[in-house]
Amino acid sequence: MTDSSILTRFRDAYGRTATGVWSAPGRVNLIGEHTDYNLGFVFPFAINRRTVLALAPREDRTLRVASSFSPDPVSISLNDLSPDRLHGWSAYPLGVAWALGQVSQLRGVRTGVDVYIDSNVPIGAGLSSSAAIESAMAVALNDVWRLDLDRRTLAKAGQLAENRAVGAPTGIMDQSASLLGRTDSGVFLDCRSLAAEVIPLGFEDAGLEVLVMDTHVSHAHATGGYAARRASCEAGARALKADSLRDVQLSDLPEAEEVLDEETFRRVRHVVTENQRVLDTVRTLREKGPHAIGPLLDASHVSMRDDFEISSPELDLAVSTAQASGAVGARMTGGGFGGAAIALVDRADTQSVRDAVAASFAEAGYRAPDTFTVRAAQGAGREQ
Repeated sequence: MTDSSILTRFRDAYGRTATGVWSAPGRVNLIGEHTDYNLGFVFPFAINRRTVLALAPREDRTLRVASSFSPDPVSISLNDLSPDRLHGWSAYPLGVAWALGQVSQLRGVRTGVDVYIDSNVPIGAGLSSSAAIESAMAVALNDVWRLDLDRRTLAKAGQLAENRAVGAPTGIMDQSASLLGRTDSGVFLDCRSLAAEVIPLGFEDAGLEVLVMDTHVSHAHATGGYAARRASCEAGARALKADSLRDVQLSDLPEAEEVLDEETFRRVRHVVTENQRVLDTVRTLREKGPHAIGPLLDASHVSMRDDFEISSPELDLAVSTAQASGAVGARMTGGGFGGAAIALVDRADTQSVRDAVAASFAEAGYRAPDTFTVRAAQGAGREQ
């Protein structure tokens, strides 16, 4: 959506003019899945699919949010703002308004606002449409309320909103990628210390593209499988007498296999080996360049499929077809149980990989996937 069109929709919704436009990107997680809430390492990048938000302050304490996917405004007073009063899609932006109050120690003057949101980040595809909404809202309110919070604190607010207002037990990776992203770069994040380093990917110079293969198999982090995997990780850490699985090393796995039941051990093994794959990917990019990271992406998918059991037949087919069609590497991305896979492909091969994936889905009788390329893009900020 262009700035002019969202300003028009804002005016249609509220009968007045917005005072500013902000945006925030979705993200692709290049590698490092389900390691974030285990205080490990992740390596996502912000993408050139964005949520755009127009806003105007009010003179009272009323918050109103509307969107292209739910045009009737949801309204609540700042005085009544709490996680248990928030429901549906509006819990994402309004949850951020609540969370900023928690992390800002009441800095700034918080007044009401009118907000209109639109997005071209696919919902349910594992590209973090939720964090894009949260991060756009966070940077907008940080400016309008003059909170002067840094990007890492805004990421904490987004995570707090997702955990408490939405009820999804996610880590801080998605918000960090959306807020800290840079062009043709990934965000190497230590989820324990929250130290973040922007690492050049070098995809553009190497003639590589990231192909997203959205299976249209929907998932919801606030339900079932995601929470069960997190609980299993926490149980594994307790049994191993570790504060988190971050503290379990590859050399500890033989002993862990003796202590843990078979399923919990496989969950733990995924997290421990995935942490190492993140470190290896960053090192490989620096030492050998992006064409050399393919085997790490492939191994990550096998681990998620077999040890963490969060893949699906559609995701497995997308990955295997891309690999067989010449992709440098491929894996599912996001929380799992549906959503999207990614393939790192030479630009000259992109169309042939897309065609092969489409043909394989048709042959299997699956719904046609949505395939498109993404670039590593700039993080959240004010547009006008």
